[in-house]
Amino acid sequence: MTEVATLSKNRNPKPLNKEQLLKDYRIAQESRQASLMGRKEVFMGKAKFGIFGDGKELAQLAMARYFENGDFRAGYYRDQTFMFAIDQLTVKEYFAQLYAHTDVEADPASAGRLMNGHFATRSLNNDGTWKNLTEMKNSSADISPTAAQMPKLLGLAYASKLFKENKGLHELTEFSNKGNEVAWGTIGNASTSEGMFFESINAAGVLQVPMVISVWDDGYGISVPNEYHTTKGSISEILKGLQRNDDQKGYEIFVVKGWDYEALDRAFENAARIAREEHVPVLIHVVEVTQPQGHSTSGSHERYKSAERLEWEKNHDCILKFREFLLDRKIADEEQLNQIESEAKQFVKEQKDLAWKSFADGIKDELKEAVDLLSALASKSSNTSAIMQLAEDLKKTLNPIRKDVISTVRRALWLVRTDSDDVKADLKAWYANQQDLNNDRYNSHLYSESIYSVEKIASIAPKYTEESPLVDGREILQACFDDILQRDPRFFAFGEDVGKIGDVNQAFAGLQAKYGELRVTDTGIRECTIIGQGLGAALRGLRPMAEIQYLDYIYYALMTLADDVASLQYRTKGGQKAPLIVRTRGHRLEGVWHAGSPIGMLLHSLRGMLICVPRDMTQAAGMYNTLLEADEPALVIECLNGYRLKEKMPSNIGEFKVPLGVPEILKEGNDMTVVTYGSMCRIVMDAAQELSDMGIDIEVIDAQTLLPFDTTGIVGKSIQKTNRVLFADEDVPGGASAYMMQQVIEDQKAYYHLDSEPATLAAKAHRPAYSSDGDYFSKPSVEDVVEKIYAMMNEFDPAKFPSID
Repeated sequence: MTEVATLSKNRNPKPLNKEQLLKDYRIAQESRQASLMGRKEVFMGKAKFGIFGDGKELAQLAMARYFENGDFRAGYYRDQTFMFAIDQLTVKEYFAQLYAHTDVEADPASAGRLMNGHFATRSLNNDGTWKNLTEMKNSSADISPTAAQMPKLLGLAYASKLFKENKGLHELTEFSNKGNEVAWGTIGNASTSEGMFFESINAAGVLQVPMVISVWDDGYGISVPNEYHTTKGSISEILKGLQRNDDQKGYEIFVVKGWDYEALDRAFENAARIAREEHVPVLIHVVEVTQPQGHSTSGSHERYKSAERLEWEKNHDCILKFREFLLDRKIADEEQLNQIESEAKQFVKEQKDLAWKSFADGIKDELKEAVDLLSALASKSSNTSAIMQLAEDLKKTLNPIRKDVISTVRRALWLVRTDSDDVKADLKAWYANQQDLNNDRYNSHLYSESIYSVEKIASIAPKYTEESPLVDGREILQACFDDILQRDPRFFAFGEDVGKIGDVNQAFAGLQAKYGELRVTDTGIRECTIIGQGLGAALRGLRPMAEIQYLDYIYYALMTLADDVASLQYRTKGGQKAPLIVRTRGHRLEGVWHAGSPIGMLLHSLRGMLICVPRDMTQAAGMYNTLLEADEPALVIECLNGYRLKEKMPSNIGEFKVPLGVPEILKEGNDMTVVTYGSMCRIVMDAAQELSDMGIDIEVIDAQTLLPFDTTGIVGKSIQKTNRVLFADEDVPGGASAYMMQQVIEDQKAYYHLDSEPATLAAKAHRPAYSSDGDYFSKPSVEDVVEKIYAMMNEFDPAKFPSID
């Protein structure tokens, strides 16, 4: 660990000239005023909540000096000064986000979908194509959970390693300058207690990637002081063992005071040089940071800080110290600095007012339209007085939001429900138009809306010849991955045991030897950062496949998948994408931790990702081909017991594509529709033969994908024919089977075609017990399927199908 005072000064850092110093002082003052005024806006009721970066200004200015085009940031919600300094955030945009302005031009980071302090640059053009990331200063889209930026930071840095060392990527000049880019991360001191932080720090040290992580240490985590968070009360102290030396690779670690401008500049200059030139990760522990307004607008730090601590913070405020530095060095006099401060305050106020006007005017226009329509409606309706009262109340609303307008209009439509259509036609038309606008404002871009969305990828059927060999299912995947690795230099696969042995089921067998360790890579046991590694690389234009060895292990990675990967396109309104493919295996096997099918949990957690559940390896291969042409993240769950089952090898292994969202009818029938997926397809098909011998003809449908689920209505059309339906799977009762039922009965209106109660067949509520007997008594068997369907037919026609109980 290196105190910055001892850092070498012969590296020709960027000169601290007067112009730069005064520019930094102006930015610091503007940022501080934005924090102060932002807090007041919340207390005035013009914004819902506020969290600010005051106290962190100086360190962020130093970091910004060494942040170059092509670099990426993965930080947290106190980095406003940094974003101002790299010209990727204006004060007006800052306040637009505070007010939740839904215009993407006003708030480019999130279009009003995130609370203030969540920063992002727009990596994509309006049609979803990539911009040239090397010509931009880039910020990945922030998320709030503590330390959750760390896995992604690892991936952003890992991409630079790939771009540098894999010569096949050197032609992708719109994404990287041969790996010259640094990934910059920021985190609060208390968040370093999270497991995500330690896992990411360890992984970056192992991988030796160009990552600079800055810890802003103000001594607290909300009200809890460091001694409750960190051994020895210092993250740099406990990470000393990571410090590199002459014999061992590791980190460079610096400690620097957050109010010392010169020391901060030297620290970040050295960190940037080491990371960029040597591809060595660096940790900068910025201590003695203050937080003048406390944690957020939800409380006051006077409640938990002593008078002595508050006085110390006042005297060590980084902007005050910067002012003293400028005066001591005669960079400026009192009058010059006073003028900068006055101009900064006035500028921020003007930008704040402009942002509020822009935000409020749009809503006021809608409010006026609504009031006018309500007044016109009142003159024609039998409920004149009640409607006029609604209009008057709406007109008087202080600081109205869209909810006030729409709620009032909806209530007015309640009042005129018995009036003739011509009376309410104008208001209904206006409301319908507003519904479309608000759907775009608040609900769009959960999935890709670009030219690369999966729904636009044409399907191609697998082809077979008389010479097509019958092979193990894993050989289908091996041939598919071989073809992908050969044709697309952006594609690489990594995970536990993926590299040398070719994964535990041998789908990558021999491919590391053929394509090298950068393309087919082993990792440590660290599911969370495996996903982060893929997410960051996907954000930089690569096509990673991250493997979670067994589906049961996905819980380790679920937070990153749910909070970051799945919500990325939504929370940036199409401004960023990360088409990460997560490959795993699950369903039928034996034992509590290797036979999981927690599909309902995944369906509810991962909206924004695709969830593919292929029944065999040919279907899986076709899905991978489709996904690599699309731009959406996906989870593909292969069948654990399918790798050794025989399948025909398609002759167009690298070309055929399975359409996503389109179920496949495996067997036609007339008596009942059975909808299932994955390994249950074989169980149901075996049951179909037994049922046929009993005179029952079922139609078997493989859903193939659950997100999206049956976009063409195939299941509903089948029910129109059979008038009965069973949803069968291996999840817990009420899990994926209930989800499929809702999709079909409610969304496809299949209720109107049913002659019997719709039913589900699921596994037991517990995880499966060990051994073949455990599997049999825990998950649906052929006998369970047969008896469930037979009982439904018995209820329909007991004479023809007498009870077998």
